[in-house]
Amino acid sequence: MKDYYIKDLKTNEDITSYFMVKSASLRVGSNRKTYLDLVLGDATGEINAKKWDIADEEVAGIEKIIEGNIIRVRAIVTEWNGMKQLKVSRIRLTGAEDMLDINDYVKAAPEDPKEMYDYIYAKVDSLEDQDLRKLCTRVLTDRREKIMYYPAASKNHHAEMAGLLWHVKRMLMTAEKVCEVYSELNRDLLMAGVVLHDIEKMIEIESNELGISSGYSFEGKMLGHLVLGVRELEKLCGELDICREKTVMLEHMVISHHYEPEYGSPRKPLFPEAEMLHYLDMIDSKMYDMEEAISMTEPGEFSDRVWTLDNRSIYRSSDKN
Repeated sequence: MKDYYIKDLKTNEDITSYFMVKSASLRVGSNRKTYLDLVLGDATGEINAKKWDIADEEVAGIEKIIEGNIIRVRAIVTEWNGMKQLKVSRIRLTGAEDMLDINDYVKAAPEDPKEMYDYIYAKVDSLEDQDLRKLCTRVLTDRREKIMYYPAASKNHHAEMAGLLWHVKRMLMTAEKVCEVYSELNRDLLMAGVVLHDIEKMIEIESNELGISSGYSFEGKMLGHLVLGVRELEKLCGELDICREKTVMLEHMVISHHYEPEYGSPRKPLFPEAEMLHYLDMIDSKMYDMEEAISMTEPGEFSDRVWTLDNRSIYRSSDKN
């Protein structure tokens, strides 16, 4: 059994435990000494770690530590810039003799992938617009194998096994409620936009079948999932003989859902369903980050600073309230 989970670590603790390596790189500090910069993870979260002052004779062994390894470290839990960090004193690679359960180290969405996929497929099957239904059905069917494990990000929100399914499912749930309030919205168009808006993240992001991303693909770095999404929609809508207006509106929803140019969108939303898609995406990503911060915080305390939430510390209310 794992000794310590990241969510339970407390400042000034001296710990020895197993973690999965999310990233590892040798760097040279301002004192001109080599150190190892790590991001470690388990099923509960991630934490930055440093092993300082690595001697020349240690470098060869340290270079064997790569993404995806499970390592055992001894460290002190410190704090830097309002965030917990591990100051590592000892580190070793693990082997079969450690008898580890991979589920302790893989972060996954809280629901079964098949159940999430079936929920999304059922919502698509309920669309009255035949063009949108056949388009979304085609995408879900073609991508079924990969979407079962794909994360929705390399880092940050929904960077977990089946994170893309979890993101889309919760957005669909919210979209249905929103359409009850704003009845003038085209439900079918909004639901289709939710299903399609991030679908090319499966091309943009590189991931193994545990939902662990090693970064971005060549096309992901060069184009990003917004441009890739428009390109894919242009092809599929042509194959399915979907009218030009509907095709362009779907493409616009994909390319505008990040809203600002600095986040990749060359156009802001120009019709209500596109505007609402942006807010649904923002709601789910921000709530995910807040839920993650709170899950790693004691009642009545503030979380570490969360970079994706403008470096805010999130408060977890006391259980007494």
